[in-house]
Amino acid sequence: MAGPTVPSPLHRPVLVLNASYEPVHVCAVRRALVLVVKGVATTEEAGDGRIHSPSLSLAVPSVIRLLEYRRIPRQVRAISRKNILIRDQYTCQYCNRRFGAADLTLDHVVPRSRGGANTWENLVASCLRCNNRKGDRLPSEASMQLRTPPKPFTLHTSRTLMRQIGNHQEKWRKYLFY
Repeated sequence: MAGPTVPSPLHRPVLVLNASYEPVHVCAVRRALVLVVKGVATTEEAGDGRIHSPSLSLAVPSVIRLLEYRRIPRQVRAISRKNILIRDQYTCQYCNRRFGAADLTLDHVVPRSRGGANTWENLVASCLRCNNRKGDRLPSEASMQLRTPPKPFTLHTSRTLMRQIGNHQEKWRKYLFY
């Protein structure tokens, strides 16, 4: 029987900074290396290991900085299951327990049968047990309370998520915790 699979170094997260050192994004090592090789970015902090090709060897980046300042437009995220789960930090918004993505469902706070829409403000992550308990009712009717009111994904949400990832990335801290 095979052991647990180790994620490829090409899928590790990399913090992307604007030319002004402002954190703007998190991407995978693979994308970061493309930006560095194309001359669009430079490595500010190296991670563990190196990536080799027939013609060159590069340090695995942990933090990269864009060489030219990019105006970051107001971020609009598509409403998707993945983005709702990320926003809610893979936590059931009713019982406040963390789950894996496969063990969470999306719940309409105002049920669709009552005119509830597929919006950021009406969708939350919910474990199967809580979703079944709530059923086709409002949370107050089911004697349930939301952990936090659902909000759209904003620049603030994005920065909060970068900080959460940064808690596990020592080299990111000086760029995220200001």
